[in-house]
Amino acid sequence: MAKAQATTPKPDMLLDIRNLRIEARVFPPGEAPKKVTLVHDVSLTLKPGKVLGLIGESGAGKSTIGLSSMAYGRGGVKITGGEVVFNGRDILKLGTKGVRKLRGREVCYVAQSAAAAFNPAHKLMDQVVEAALLHGVATRAEAEKRAIALFKKLSLPNPETIGNRYPHQVSGGQLQRVMTAMALCSEPDLIVFDEPTTALDVTTQIDVLAAIKDAIRDTHVAALYISHDLAVVAQVADDIMVLRHGRLVERGDTHQIIKEPHEDYTRALVSVHEIDHTEKPASPAPVLSVKNVTAAYGGGTVKVLKDVSVDLHPGQTLAVVGESGSGKSTLARAITGLLPPLEGSISFDGRTLSKRLAERPKEDLRQLQMIYQMADVAMNPRQTVGTIIGRPLEFYFGMRGKERDQRVAELLDKIEMGKGFLDRYPAELSGGQKQRVCIARALAAKPKLIICDEVTSALDPLVANGILKLLLELQQEEKVAYLFITHDIATVKSIADAIAVMYRGEVVRYGPKSQVLAPPFDAYTDLLLSSVPEMEQGWLEGAIKGRRMESAGN
Repeated sequence: MAKAQATTPKPDMLLDIRNLRIEARVFPPGEAPKKVTLVHDVSLTLKPGKVLGLIGESGAGKSTIGLSSMAYGRGGVKITGGEVVFNGRDILKLGTKGVRKLRGREVCYVAQSAAAAFNPAHKLMDQVVEAALLHGVATRAEAEKRAIALFKKLSLPNPETIGNRYPHQVSGGQLQRVMTAMALCSEPDLIVFDEPTTALDVTTQIDVLAAIKDAIRDTHVAALYISHDLAVVAQVADDIMVLRHGRLVERGDTHQIIKEPHEDYTRALVSVHEIDHTEKPASPAPVLSVKNVTAAYGGGTVKVLKDVSVDLHPGQTLAVVGESGSGKSTLARAITGLLPPLEGSISFDGRTLSKRLAERPKEDLRQLQMIYQMADVAMNPRQTVGTIIGRPLEFYFGMRGKERDQRVAELLDKIEMGKGFLDRYPAELSGGQKQRVCIARALAAKPKLIICDEVTSALDPLVANGILKLLLELQQEEKVAYLFITHDIATVKSIADAIAVMYRGEVVRYGPKSQVLAPPFDAYTDLLLSSVPEMEQGWLEGAIKGRRMESAGN
């Protein structure tokens, strides 16, 4: 049987963090190691059963503060000041054994990437009940019974048997919900949710978000909900703390933060997607024409594009939108020649492109450039910014010496960074700066078309907004066309002139933005549009109710 649990009364304040100070040791290239402060004297309180949202951009200290509630600092990070009072005692003074008893029992953690958090060699059920068994909260039978009940509460398919599967046998959204069940299984007092829906498509995100909110309500667990998306946090949090550069900017109840923010930075977060972009009319002749393209993987056995046709006109932005697996990035691979189509044709600037990249002339390569989702892996970490941007100038135009350096400096000015970044390495840049360098590298080739593959999805909203505005300004100056691949409808509304909605390898809706975003909608487009979180309390409940009514009507 399970061990009897102590029944000491719990304090009114579950978590009381006082003047928290957290530092890290960094190793700048060519310099001696030095300490930097990540969190500057931050204080917060959280009552049992309440949800506090921690919002801010990368480097704000959100996750670092959240992990401090478990008396934990990631590699090289140390809590150097303040108190973390949890259930009435300062957990920073517990020692190794005390902290082990705390983690996984009184406080649990739900990570951003569930796929990286699970052991691929063990079944889901074994991992879900592990903490409950380790801490003596329940017997194996009791823990499994509770896990199944949580699977049902979290709307997982086949709750009685899904625990017998391995992590790779469920979808990303399902795995994220299983991870929430794992955190809840030992009946903790607090769960730290660290960007639990950021990596998910909007249609999956709404399901996971609703499941998390229902589980919090039904189990009365308290939560720290960490995110850079204020609209998401507004759906689950009672109060919100806005953080920047490791400092508190503003704290208030959710209504006040989203409706009456006091600080300029908070107001910027609230209005982050408000980009004024007027839809441009199409010119007579497209710069890119995809006609009846079918493409497949696995030697032609798995068709991922099915009879796709779209046109992109000079100086326009065509947004290709859809959830993961819809064929968006595969379309880009077909256009660039990385995946030769089985059927159909692709014309560029009035001429038919060779299906294979290796068969295309240098001029085609120059005029059709690509910016990738993950700037980190798109640049050589051993090359300076000047070398990275200068390479297309050398390769396509034969520029050398002062001529090349002058053009690199001009491109750095265009992306609003300046020549002071010439000798920096990628590791010395922020995420937004890295993506700007990739934009400059693409522009260096003077292309007529740039394929942007989820170029803002890994960035914080304010940084992403800056990148979108930059792309629109550069488009106006350079008259370049963009094929913009994304699953973010808010981004589409901000920058697109035309939209192609993809679902399971097919284009289900296509045309000018004003037409595609105007009703009546097909079922899938309606689902996408209705799944974008709005900066409004109660939006989530309304969206879920609308889905259920639609399902009942069908």
